[in-house]
Amino acid sequence: MVDDIEDLGFPPPHPGAYLREDIVPALGMTIKGLAEHLGVTRATLSDLMHEKRSVSLQMAQRLGKAFGNGARFWLALQLQHDLWHAERGSKIDVDPIDWRDSQAA
Repeated sequence: MVDDIEDLGFPPPHPGAYLREDIVPALGMTIKGLAEHLGVTRATLSDLMHEKRSVSLQMAQRLGKAFGNGARFWLALQLQHDLWHAERGSKIDVDPIDWRDSQAA
């Protein structure tokens, strides 16, 4: 069993993939129709659905209200996606600090 999403050999899906592949087809809506419902441009929603744009806080709020699952859901999807890619592409090299034995806490 996979304990953590980082243990997966593949990246978590972009939130736009859920919209493109699952949600919009199930709703039977067009991108234009959903964009109008959300109060954003068709281009903005299209960019998100085609993974050219990340879910912003404002978009997460709009999606969360529209689908009743809250902004945190959409931001968590974006965070998992971004973090998985960042951890694999990062060149950051910082030694850990052993703070448990110090008085830093």
